[in-house]
Amino acid sequence: MAFSGTYELQSKDNYEAFMKAIGVPDDVIQQTKDLKTITEIVQTGNHFVITMTTGPSVLRNEFTIGKEVEMDSLTGKVKTVVNIVDGKMVAQLNEVQSVSEVSGDLLISILTYKGIAYKTVGKRLP
Repeated sequence: MAFSGTYELQSKDNYEAFMKAIGVPDDVIQQTKDLKTITEIVQTGNHFVITMTTGPSVLRNEFTIGKEVEMDSLTGKVKTVVNIVDGKMVAQLNEVQSVSEVSGDLLISILTYKGIAYKTVGKRLP
């Protein structure tokens, strides 16, 4: 599956409930809920560099499929292994499961924490 591309956030579902569940303060949730995220994915074989820019915040992670790596996450640094399962990028970030896939020109990501799912859909930019 080819993930490479730059994607602009089009929609997000269940943002506030998810952020509250993982411990993000209410004032931060309110400040960030309407910000657009640009996600850039550079895939070279099994090696990925993912850069997410939300307002002034930039989150960058680099990893190789199947190898343990320390990543920055919404709740701090976590060690994980990213795998490809049925064409989807899957990782366990402590108690948060992350599943991302490309469908046509859309990047669909779902973060799940204790049964609360936060879904984002980004559209590939030309």
